[in-house]
Amino acid sequence: MLTTIMVIFSLYIVLKIYISIMQIGFVSKAKKMSPVLMPAADYLKAGNYLIAKERLSIISSGVEYIAFVFWFGMGIEWLWSIDPQSTTTGHTIMLVWIFLAVGYVVTLPFDIYTTFKVDKKFGFTKTTPALFIKDNIISGIITLLVTAAIIAIVDFIVSASSMWWLYTFAFLMVVVILLNIFFPIVRALFFDKLSPLPEGELKDRLTKLFEENGFNSSGLFVSDASKRDSRLNAYFAGLGGKKRVVLYDTLVEKLSVEELEAVLGHELGHYTNKDIIKNIAMTGMMLFVTLFAFGNLPESLFFEMHIQATSAVLMMMFLLLSSPLFFLLMPLMGKVSRINEFAADEMGSQLGGRENLVSALKKLVTENKSFPKSHPIYLFFYATHPPVLERFEAMGVALDASDATALEGECPLT
Repeated sequence: MLTTIMVIFSLYIVLKIYISIMQIGFVSKAKKMSPVLMPAADYLKAGNYLIAKERLSIISSGVEYIAFVFWFGMGIEWLWSIDPQSTTTGHTIMLVWIFLAVGYVVTLPFDIYTTFKVDKKFGFTKTTPALFIKDNIISGIITLLVTAAIIAIVDFIVSASSMWWLYTFAFLMVVVILLNIFFPIVRALFFDKLSPLPEGELKDRLTKLFEENGFNSSGLFVSDASKRDSRLNAYFAGLGGKKRVVLYDTLVEKLSVEELEAVLGHELGHYTNKDIIKNIAMTGMMLFVTLFAFGNLPESLFFEMHIQATSAVLMMMFLLLSSPLFFLLMPLMGKVSRINEFAADEMGSQLGGRENLVSALKKLVTENKSFPKSHPIYLFFYATHPPVLERFEAMGVALDASDATALEGECPLT
């Protein structure tokens, strides 16, 4: 069984690297062609940015594989051997914390390089070293506190029932829902400063838009996202009375009132179509499949690894093996997400004007340096949004000659 798992994970890494190589080759050729949806200089820069990220992704995949071999070859056994007779919850928390800490140390250089080398080179990041350290300290403390509670409860469930995987699934679904509710509050408290949207035409039009479509929220806010990054975005966060509408200050600066109304109309489409609930349901499906697989692992696997199936061991293995399982489900998740985006575009066109939504999408492509072409295999596995030309075509938009050469490419609007 151990050999089978090693082979499956190896194939997963090989596939990820293959997709990145195909994407790099495709974009390397495409960036030299006639520019699409953006000026020539921005088009070339977006292509180079995508290539830089994919090259880093290849290295990251290689490190991921080395880490996996270490953990399954000796790492998990080494952690388990630290007082293997102990069954206390505190011992379980300590082991999983060590596992997470090693993973953090391994991935930290990639975060640093991406932030201060890649993103800085292409004009995105505004994060200072002090802010980067502060963010990591705060997120680390929050992670320790939240994971301690989760580990303790899962430890109790594993020790209490042979059907632990099913009860763990139910518990984790509660965690997912709570994260959706309290995410905007935590983000506002520790990371982004949220200010109420100033009085004026934009607030009046958005307030009217939401009221007419039955959307009740705890307020409209502007995030000071520009202190970290220059990319544009907007999002609805939370459930029930905790819903918040958050606009990045970069978005407010770059888009007109009419374009912002169309963008928020798109987001309102996600709310009206209950896409948040659909996403939670899809997450639940992935968790159920993964936990079912873990709940039925053969005893021979643990025998081969010279360990016992303790709750700490099961949690570490879940964190390691969930990646390839989730990866296999990504095309299905992406397909559903792309369908949802078409529906949200339709509502954004109706509420904010088709021409305004198209104009906003073009600005997002340019400002976020989203290269508008991708290899089909990359789109199949990773695209959560339809190719931009397909979105325009679905809205019945006739593009000019330069725009019409864009046959593929993702245009995120979240």
